[in-house]
Amino acid sequence: MAVSRRRFVTSVLAGSALAAASTTELLATGTGPARAASPPGDVVGKVTVGYQGWFSCPGDSAPIGGWWHWSRDRFQPPSPGNTTIVSWPDTREYTHTYPTAYPNLGNGSPATLFSSYDQQTVDTHFRWMQEYGCDTAALQRFNPFDDEGPTRDATTQKVRSAAERHGRKFYIMYDVTDWLNMQSELKTDWTTKMSAHTVSSAYARQNGKPVVCIWGFGFSEPSRPFAPAPCLEVVNWFKAQGCYVIGGVPTWWRQGIEDSRPGFLDVYHAFNMISPWMVYRTTTLEGLDSYYNNVNIPDLADCAARGIDYQPCVMPGDLAGGHRRHGDFYWRHIYNMVRLGSQGLYVSMFDEYNEGNQIAKTSETQATTPAGANIRALDEDGVACSSDYYLRITADGGRMLKGQLALTPVRPTPPMVGGPPPTGGNLAAGRPTSASSQNGPYPASNAVDSDAGSYWESGNGAFPQWWQVDLGASHQVGRLVVRLPAGWGERTQTITVLGSVDGNSFGTIAPAAGFTFDPATGNSVTRTLPATAARYVRLSIGGNTGWPAGQLAQVEVYAATGTPDTPPTAPTGLTVTGRTATSVSLAWTASTDDAGVSGYQVRQGGTVVATVTGTTATVNGLSPTTGYSFTVTARDTAGNTSAPSNAVTVTTDAPANADLARGRPTAESSHTQSYGSGNVVDGDPNSYWESVNSAFPQWVQVDLGASRTVGRVVLKLPPAAAWATRTQTLAVQGSADGTSFGTLVAAAGRTFNPATGNQVTLTFTAAQTRYLRITVTGNTGWPAGQLAALEVYAS
Repeated sequence: MAVSRRRFVTSVLAGSALAAASTTELLATGTGPARAASPPGDVVGKVTVGYQGWFSCPGDSAPIGGWWHWSRDRFQPPSPGNTTIVSWPDTREYTHTYPTAYPNLGNGSPATLFSSYDQQTVDTHFRWMQEYGCDTAALQRFNPFDDEGPTRDATTQKVRSAAERHGRKFYIMYDVTDWLNMQSELKTDWTTKMSAHTVSSAYARQNGKPVVCIWGFGFSEPSRPFAPAPCLEVVNWFKAQGCYVIGGVPTWWRQGIEDSRPGFLDVYHAFNMISPWMVYRTTTLEGLDSYYNNVNIPDLADCAARGIDYQPCVMPGDLAGGHRRHGDFYWRHIYNMVRLGSQGLYVSMFDEYNEGNQIAKTSETQATTPAGANIRALDEDGVACSSDYYLRITADGGRMLKGQLALTPVRPTPPMVGGPPPTGGNLAAGRPTSASSQNGPYPASNAVDSDAGSYWESGNGAFPQWWQVDLGASHQVGRLVVRLPAGWGERTQTITVLGSVDGNSFGTIAPAAGFTFDPATGNSVTRTLPATAARYVRLSIGGNTGWPAGQLAQVEVYAATGTPDTPPTAPTGLTVTGRTATSVSLAWTASTDDAGVSGYQVRQGGTVVATVTGTTATVNGLSPTTGYSFTVTARDTAGNTSAPSNAVTVTTDAPANADLARGRPTAESSHTQSYGSGNVVDGDPNSYWESVNSAFPQWVQVDLGASRTVGRVVLKLPPAAAWATRTQTLAVQGSADGTSFGTLVAAAGRTFNPATGNQVTLTFTAAQTRYLRITVTGNTGWPAGQLAALEVYAS
């Protein structure tokens, strides 16, 4: 059984490496702007999540048998004394779970766990990926030449099926930990088993090539004792197979220190994309910022200078270790990597309940966690979080990566969405904050922590300034308590209290007034407010008699007394009324509410993508030929949010008369050397597919992803004059299922002449097809089929 990656990092003293490196020297390599080596694809410009898929339970039919990855002794049920997990999953959406030897949950329900071998479990995970903007899953594959192999083989097929159903991509991520024969066995496993999955429309492609990741080359731990030469040979072998190869490399790969063996730089530079490991390298916000400045900036510069894509690892933090800071740690990591200019993000991990760094749905409170098992729930630091909170952060982070959300260091994702107001207590405690400015080490979050001596201070000498708290949901606020540190001298601050239900439009709750802080009365001011619906409470400070800045040590917000207003009914009958390549139009039946419905929010997963007052909406800015899932919620005039409507799933159209084949999955009868079929759809006029020699007929095909109207194909050879005139005898065929093909254009000689760009255009009666195949039966210029580009158009 593979060793947990967490065990590899405890000896790495990141601070010593940071101290040893000259910051000036490191930053000198990162002065230019980041430039992507590759265009957007299934990993570049996308959010990839690491997917273990390795949990099994007795009775699930998995060949490995037992409680695989749930128990230390997999033949005994998991319990507090026989466990490998540190976090408890939210199991409410699985149709089949398995009883354990854990105590009952805090609410009295039996403690049961899921199996990754059940197709419904995998489907649920990939549905979550679809709903929360996880584009691609990196399926972890440890050494399959032992008792794990048959189970991992079957899991790959389950992942493929789920990815196809939910419009997600996946690729194989080999982990070479303890795989001593990896140099030969990686090749055998790829050629005899895993490469067969690249024909799937869901298999990830970058630059038209199937993606493969190899994790572990160059790490200094004894579980990976490989020398550079065999590692470099493996990377080049996969590239020769026509693959786009990602390297999961040590944090300190570029310098060959700490967790990286020296002498591996040529191996690292051979990868098409570099993805440095970061789990447990730091547990603080300051540590993330230090890595950003001293490691990530020069890493990206090194990659950009060599045409290598950069996909940093981002992590939510170990829940069991208390590192998450109710989402602030994860958001800071994502924000740093997006502002860096990274070509993609690798989230570690989706379902890693063993190490506590999972983003998949997790137990929210001790009520849904085994009683007395010493397992932390998501509210471990006192902030209530929904089970999908870290999926929702991922969705917002992905939107920021893709330019759909403005770059912001302030986490936009509330720990809870909707729900009734609490029965009492300080609504602002531990909630997300923001401010107009910050002076030195006095951030806005200090005003909602439990330390009465910490405080927020704005920039000096520039009024007005503002401080704001997100209560997570709209509440009828009715009382405000504001404090300064107890030992400070008397001062009066002029404060206006503002409120908003959406964070954009603010109204006045209480007009500007003097708040006098007197140390004789504890430097505390309490104000009763007119009952007002607000999710965001902002204090705008116009002056301060004691210091030329806004200052707040504690801000407490309390709900108004009285019976809270009820939320609207959920919208019903959500349907798709239209779609284009970049938009989807929706309609639904109106909600009802005793206070009146003020509007509706269209959601993609947990992310609001449109806000309207009527019962129709169009969501714009979508990607062509991409699957999306939407729901709608209603809001009333009191700021309450309804339950979501039914969900609808829709795939956007292809762009008008665009090349339908660009970047799509390909297949072939054969290829020679590194001239694989992926070259015909990568957009590079100089790369090409070439079949084996002297063995006609040969064919190359592209999967358009869905049935499309096709009426024209453009075939190209490299434009260089060295590609002398030749005639290839070829036919164009189409298929709906990839098995039964019909003729679209009959076989005939087609002449490629460098004087006219070595290009042939074939038009034909428009037909519906998903798989388009070019069959070559002769070539006057070379005894093989040859194509540099296969472009497919509707007309």
